[in-house]
Amino acid sequence: MLRIMRFSGLFSVLLAIIVLSPSLQSFPPAEAIRSSHLRFPTSPHRFSFRRAPPFRNAADCAAIDIDSGVCNPSLVHVAITLDYEYLRGSIAAVNSILQHSSCPESVFFHFLVSEPDLESVVRSTFPELKFKVYYFDPEIVRTLISTSVRQALEQPLNYARNYLADLLEPCVRRVIYLDSDLIVVDDIAKLWRTRLGSKTIGAPEYCHANFTKYFTPAFWSSERFSAAAFGGRSPCYFNTGVMVMDLERWRRVGYTVAIEKWMEVQKSDRIYELGSLPPFLLVFAGDVAPIEHRWNQHGLGGDNVKGSCRDLHPGPVSLLHWSGSGKPWFRLDSRRPCPLDSLWAPYDLYGHLRNHNKT
Repeated sequence: MLRIMRFSGLFSVLLAIIVLSPSLQSFPPAEAIRSSHLRFPTSPHRFSFRRAPPFRNAADCAAIDIDSGVCNPSLVHVAITLDYEYLRGSIAAVNSILQHSSCPESVFFHFLVSEPDLESVVRSTFPELKFKVYYFDPEIVRTLISTSVRQALEQPLNYARNYLADLLEPCVRRVIYLDSDLIVVDDIAKLWRTRLGSKTIGAPEYCHANFTKYFTPAFWSSERFSAAAFGGRSPCYFNTGVMVMDLERWRRVGYTVAIEKWMEVQKSDRIYELGSLPPFLLVFAGDVAPIEHRWNQHGLGGDNVKGSCRDLHPGPVSLLHWSGSGKPWFRLDSRRPCPLDSLWAPYDLYGHLRNHNKT
């Protein structure tokens, strides 16, 4: 608990500096370091992450039966993708969750991968972590994916969230899905306790966002598409990088097929430009359990082209999300960071083997 308090204090100090300092509240755009130009080695044996310390449950946490495995009803389930390019971000996300959880031993991680040998990296970095690795076959979606405004959005693993209900064990009835480019600075159990009611997913909604820009004029001009979309609901934008998902209801209704149908329409009629997000909006927008905005301070990676620096949205913060093209690890390594990237840095456990060989 002392370690958790120390990191919480560090975050609070850094956040106070940014919020209170006029020089950090307004700053010029910084060109993003595109991930396509800064790639990690393609073998997990070339990675070196510092080993995280053990994290222990507080005295009031529910007892965990180690023999019950993934089906233990006391567990908090979190799903994150792992790939070579975003591995550094995923490891930092896990580290942040454990740092701020009052019951870190009660968190079970479900890692979705399409590349080999990443399990060993996780195990060496978090020796006592409860987790399982699930292979997502890229061929499942390869023929359904269309070109996007940013190449990274076309990667098959981005679509793995659509198949969580199929990939995870039937006993896993609920899961928190998180992107790899974020950190959690609050107790994940608070997000886990979100009441979904009759809804299948919960997420922070942004009803004042310009919803029309997420779809092409061909979509809005077609009565066939616009009438079929949203089921007569009043849609609001939400970001799919942070979602609480009722997998039991998802399986019962068959939402994976509904999403795939819109992806098939996209292949023939080009109704959107942004990767895996629009099909989710078409199926769920207007039918989402609202979650406080503090749980997705998104857009910190800037837009999908330049990745310019951005401020925090007004209000409290429980999760910072570098959605957009600018990722904090690339910008920090390039020595051209944005001010808020300093809030991600304390959770970074990355170190390259070449650096260690010099000592």
